[in-house]
Parts: sequence; C-alpha cells; structure tokens
Amino acid sequence: MATVGYSRVSTSGQDHRLQNDALEAAGCDYIVSEVGSGANENGRPQLQNLLAKLSPNDTLVVWRLDRLARSVKELIAIANNLSDRDISLRSLNELIDTTTPQGRMIFHVFAMIAQFERDLIAERTKAGLEAARSRGSQFGRKRLLTPAQIRQAQDWLASKKMTQAQAAKALGVSRATLMRAIALKLDASK
Repeated sequence: MATVGYSRVSTSGQDHRLQNDALEAAGCDYIVSEVGSGANENGRPQLQNLLAKLSPNDTLVVWRLDRLARSVKELIAIANNLSDRDISLRSLNELIDTTTPQGRMIFHVFAMIAQFERDLIAERTKAGLEAARSRGSQFGRKRLLTPAQIRQAQDWLASKKMTQAQAAKALGVSRATLMRAIALKLDASK
C-alpha cells in the first residue's frame, strides 16, 4: 500500500521542486519525476511505467491533474483504469481524493461535465455537416478518375486494347485504384 507521487515538467529548463515539495509534504513514499511534453503521446514513458507498476490499494498523487493527462478524456481513462485496479488518485491543487466519497463524487461531476461538452461538440459538428451538405458541399477525397476516364478504361479493357496495368498507367493511377473505380461505377449503375 504505497503512496506514489508523479511530477512532470514540459522542458528541461523547468524545475520539479515546487511539485516535488508538495508531493513530499503530502506524504508520498516516493516520487517519479519526468521531463516531457504532455502533448506528445510517447513523451511520458515514466508515467506509463508507473501506471503499470501500481498495485491495488496504492495511491497515485499528483500536484495538478494537468500533470497527469493531456486531456479530460485521457484523465478519465487513467482514473477509470486506476479505479478498476483498486488504486486511488489524489490531486493536491484540485483537492480531489478518490479515497473519499466526496472526492469520487467531485471527480465524477468533472467527468459528467466533460462528457456533456463532448456531446455538445459532436452535436454541433453533425449539424454543421448537415447544413453544409444541404448547401451542396461534398466531403472526402476528390475522385482520381472522372466518369469519362472510367468509361475509356472500360472500353480499353473490353476491346482488349490494354491490360489493366496498362490502362491504369495511361490514366496515371494504380491498377487497384482503376479496378475499384470500375467496380464502384458498376455497383452504382445497378
């Protein structure tokens, strides 16, 4: 049953002392410190190692939640993973302590707000896409072959003037792209 601190600074020019002093004062048995950007997914190997080594009934303590995760989504994923493994989470600045009922409640209120925000964003995005479609906008990658080019390739192949590879080369695409375009055109005409 260890109490483990985690501190992170983004660049080597920054100092861990403020975080480490607070973690020591909070009674951490040991502290894992790391230099790495939170924005870089692979920039926090010490955190990944620490999370893997924590055992049931351990407590992970951070100075601030933003030291632990890059986003609310990631924070919730980490907290849920810890909870599933019977590991507590404490944040000193936000006064969150999942070892107490109040701390768990506050954490879940934050999680519900984050979910609400994600749902609103998804709703606005969907509405925006529908509005753009109704104005005639098309999404996705531009087709590499025009209908006329596909008809031309079909004529070459039907008359055996060219092989699939030759027709594709003449049109400046791969054989797979040409055959996919022909198949799509045939499916659309059914």
